[in-house]
Amino acid sequence: MMVDGKKIAADIIAELKKRPSPGKFLAAILVGENTASISFLNQKKRIADELGVDFRLHKLPEDISQNDLTGEIKMLAADANCGGIILQLPLPSGLDRDGAIESIPLEKDVDALRSALGLTEAPSLLPPAVMVVEAVIRNSKFEIQNSSVAVVGLGFLVGRPVANWAKGKFKDISLLDKGDDLGVLKNADIVVCGTGVPGLIKPEMLKENALVIDFGYGQKDGKSVGDFVPPSPDSSFSILYSPVPGGTGPILVAELFENFYKLNADQRR
Repeated sequence: MMVDGKKIAADIIAELKKRPSPGKFLAAILVGENTASISFLNQKKRIADELGVDFRLHKLPEDISQNDLTGEIKMLAADANCGGIILQLPLPSGLDRDGAIESIPLEKDVDALRSALGLTEAPSLLPPAVMVVEAVIRNSKFEIQNSSVAVVGLGFLVGRPVANWAKGKFKDISLLDKGDDLGVLKNADIVVCGTGVPGLIKPEMLKENALVIDFGYGQKDGKSVGDFVPPSPDSSFSILYSPVPGGTGPILVAELFENFYKLNADQRR
C-alpha cells in the first residue's frame, strides 16, 4: 500500500493558505546546471506561486569562486526584505558546502542546514526531512515511542538529521550506511532510506506490515526510482511505503514552506 505523499503535502499547503503570506521574499541559490536541482527548484517555485510567496531564483555559474558564492549569500542575507535562503545542493565540486552553509544566518536558514553541520546554536527549525518523517508516521498506524526504526543511508540532507532526531524517541534505532549488513531490517517497524542506490531494499528483506519512508532518488531504465523496490501487484506481502516519485518529495517541499512561514511568523502582510 502506498503513502499518498501528494495528499499529505496538499493538506500542509491548505493549512498554510489559511495564514497570511510572509511579507518577505524567499531566495533560492542555484550554482551550475544540475538537472535534478533545477527540477526540485521548479517544484518549489510552483508551490510558492500557489501560496503567493515571492520566490526569487539566483542562478550562479558553475565556475564561481568560493568567495563570490559566500558574498552572494551574505548579500542576500543582509537584505531586510529577504525572509529565507535556500542553497540548492549539491554544489559543484571544488566548492566548500559547509563554508557556504555557515554564511546563511540562522534566522534565514529554511532548510535548517546549519543544524546538520552541528553548529552550536539552538536550531529554531527542524530539517524538512525530519518533518517529512514525522508527517508520514502521523498519517500511519505507527506510534513513534512503540516502534523500532532503521535509518539506511547517513547522508547530510536526510540520514544524518533523521538519525539525530530519532535518538531517544523510538523503542529501538538502527543506523546503517551503504555496504552495511541490512539483515537488521527484518526487525524494524519503520525504515527510513535515502542512499540513492536504486533497488537496494526489497520487500522480502523487511518484516510484514513495515513502513518504508523512501527518500532515495536514482535512475533505472530511464525512470526515477527509489531505494525500495515496491511489492508486485499480486504479492501477498503487506508493506506501507512512499513511492518514488510522488512520495516524500512533495511533502519535503511543503515542509520547507512551513519553515519559511515559521521564520517569518511576525513579518506577515
